[in-house]
Amino acid sequence: MTTKKRATSGLEFVQGLVDGTLPLNTMAETLGYDIVEVAKGRVVAAATPNERHRNPAGTVHGGLAATLLRQLHGLAVQSMLDKGFAQTTLEFRFRWFAPSTPQTAW
Repeated sequence: MTTKKRATSGLEFVQGLVDGTLPLNTMAETLGYDIVEVAKGRVVAAATPNERHRNPAGTVHGGLAATLLRQLHGLAVQSMLDKGFAQTTLEFRFRWFAPSTPQTAW
């Protein structure tokens, strides 16, 4: 756990990602998303899929949505923790009901 994470509550830590006082992780940079809003137990991200996120079928790769959901889930849980506590994901599943395209609103 980082020193900054130990010194703040989970909500304060995630708020630092929103207001820019803490840097987003490299996965956010790689996938091109930003954390834009946080409340206790709730985190909102902004992402715009583009050509580099497409799979061979031409739709947005499911890994993008899965990674975003996993990251947001972890941050939402973190936002509810007291100072000095951390979290980890033990299991994560979701189901697809339709393909995503760069034009699809998530």
